[in-house]
Amino acid sequence: MKNSTFKIKAYRAQFIEELTPIYDVGEAESFFYLILEEKHQLKRIDMALHPDLVFSEAELVVWNSILEQLKQEIPIQYLLGKTSFYGLDFEVNDTVLIPRPETEELVEWILESQKSKGESQKIRVLDIGTGSGCIAISLAKNLPFAQVFAIDVSEKALATAQKNAQNNAVNVTFINQNILEVVSLSVVEGLDQQFDIIVSNPPYVRNLEKEEIKKNVLDNEPHLALFVEDTDALIFYKKIAELAQKNLRPNGKLYFEINQYLGKEMVDLLERMNFKNIELRKDIYGNDRMISCHCEE
Repeated sequence: MKNSTFKIKAYRAQFIEELTPIYDVGEAESFFYLILEEKHQLKRIDMALHPDLVFSEAELVVWNSILEQLKQEIPIQYLLGKTSFYGLDFEVNDTVLIPRPETEELVEWILESQKSKGESQKIRVLDIGTGSGCIAISLAKNLPFAQVFAIDVSEKALATAQKNAQNNAVNVTFINQNILEVVSLSVVEGLDQQFDIIVSNPPYVRNLEKEEIKKNVLDNEPHLALFVEDTDALIFYKKIAELAQKNLRPNGKLYFEINQYLGKEMVDLLERMNFKNIELRKDIYGNDRMISCHCEE
């Protein structure tokens, strides 16, 4: 990109033009305004009111660097180091998945189930495979009476989650643990009590579905948090459901985000394990995306 003009308005047009072979115009434009607000605290209205605003040469270097990375389909959230989830700001990096709107729906579902409870009813919540901490932290923020715990196999992910908890002024107990190696949650230090809610958004994308995954996700987001073997796609769900049988309170609830193609298989799994009141829900895109059930009383 030529450095001959530093006018923001002119740069915006060139920025969008260079990205439109890869992204649609609306997405490219949204990238521009996200960066403008993050780097310069300027909004679209500021450009309208002040059409002669300019970038310094140093600022242009930063913008050109971001532009080149966007051309390589590195997610904008990683480039800015942050994203929004359920009305809260979260730091993100390549050690954690970028939170999705579908997961916000899962959080909303859990919160809906708790609306009838007063603050005197203390509950214990466990988020398994927490990543950036988006589920655990959103629940802790909106359920001030809850005691929230979160597990992840990645120490780097937990470091990000801990920072996000601090930034959002909530108390979450984070534990580094490979859930597949746990016989019972009771033997994990800090988890030797029963839970009212266990929630998980575990890895669920099968290798056979990789061709459906966008390049920016496949090349940049952590595969550890995304993929499972085709031959054992429900490995995490089976394990977590087994742990829930032992560590959910009577009538406690288990919530999962799931692979959209495996809704029936998930219902069958939970039925075989004698969970009750199994409910499969679709996401905003009409895909089977989340499921809940009760532990037997």
